[in-house]
Amino acid sequence: MLERLGQVIKKATDKIANAIFLDKNLVDTIIRDLQRALIEADINTLLVKELTDKIKKTALDERIKEIEKKEHIIKLLHDKLINILGEYKPLKLKKEKNIILFLGLYGVGKTTTIAKLGNYFAKRGNKVALVGLDVHRPAASEQLKQLAEKNKLNYFIDLEEKDALKIWENNKKELEKYNLILVDTAGRHMLDKELLNEIKSLSSEIKPTESILVMPADIGQAAKKQAKEFKDVINISGVIITRMDSTAKAGGALTACAETQASVYFIGTGEKINDIEEFNPERFLSRLLGMGDLESLIEKIKSATGKDEQEKMQKALESGKLSLQDVIEQVKSMNSLGGFDKIKSMVPGLGNAKIPENALENQETKIAKWEHILKSMTKQEKENPDLLKDSKTGNSRINRIAKGAGVANSDIRSLIKQYDMLNEMIKSQTEFDPEKGMSQKQMMKMAKKFMKGKKLKF
Repeated sequence: MLERLGQVIKKATDKIANAIFLDKNLVDTIIRDLQRALIEADINTLLVKELTDKIKKTALDERIKEIEKKEHIIKLLHDKLINILGEYKPLKLKKEKNIILFLGLYGVGKTTTIAKLGNYFAKRGNKVALVGLDVHRPAASEQLKQLAEKNKLNYFIDLEEKDALKIWENNKKELEKYNLILVDTAGRHMLDKELLNEIKSLSSEIKPTESILVMPADIGQAAKKQAKEFKDVINISGVIITRMDSTAKAGGALTACAETQASVYFIGTGEKINDIEEFNPERFLSRLLGMGDLESLIEKIKSATGKDEQEKMQKALESGKLSLQDVIEQVKSMNSLGGFDKIKSMVPGLGNAKIPENALENQETKIAKWEHILKSMTKQEKENPDLLKDSKTGNSRINRIAKGAGVANSDIRSLIKQYDMLNEMIKSQTEFDPEKGMSQKQMMKMAKKFMKGKKLKF
């Protein structure tokens, strides 16, 4: 995700910080590299020129002291990039009733995004309902239904009814039970009069608290035109950009939305249900520069585990009594975050860590074995794994369990090591807040273990 741009910006700031003198040749080289990387990321050429002109002017200003000049340029570069990415405006839900209308053309990932956002807010304690009002494309309602069922989300869909307003009216009373209603609407290949009239009609009847436009990152600078057209006619309140994991044009989509003052609420970073995150320009730039983003990682952990699971884990942490089932559930939660490449970019110091490509697949195979192992254990062994380490009876217990589960003794010892690692982390923690998840200190401890590769086995 915009990896080359991040590398070039970091290299530029290092060159500026380490230079004894900022002479014209060095400044020209830095400017040229920055311009090339920003344009490759599909950022508007006028914005690129404005940024690099300001840097050049400051760098060659002989009235400014060299040390002050370097600090000023680095701050200027950071602040201007934040400005280009747009203002941070999170999607804030009202206490009682929230109805979000989703808009977008064909093939932008609108239906998948609705399920992701439904899961995101359900895990944070909201009572969520998905409503399918795309009556023109039968596959859309079927897809929404499947995603809702797979992720245990409530949904209201009528595969037979061809009048979107009737579907809404028929379910209106039942929908009063929910505090967050996410509404899927029809798309088109282009923004035409028929689509606008339909959306206007639905909006007038539904009276949404938010109207969100979903656009793919690979649309690039064309995002500006599309966001403006929707905003002028329907008054969209924000944007969600999908496919941020697969295109260099993401910079164009992000900056184009900022130019139209259409706030980017979320970005989609993959195909899995948890591959969605709040867009915060400061955090985004921090990750881009290889400085990590622990806050977003904590948010992803909250999305993966959910409020009930977090509270259950808190009780286990407070009592100091973890079962082997708790260990497996925690590893499952980490796996559902979307792969190590996404996790490591968020942890300071892990950005350039070498992690085997098949690490996630290997871990999923381990989890399947561990679940078989648990079925062959007694209740006492599950709740007190230290019995398996007993010098007198431990080996015989492991032999019995391995035979029953059809696994090797080493698979059982691998589970015990994971249990020991998690227990060690718990002992070093002073507190665990289910609202905040792990603290930065706790995350850094985990990162160090991860990099050493001794006890945190993936």
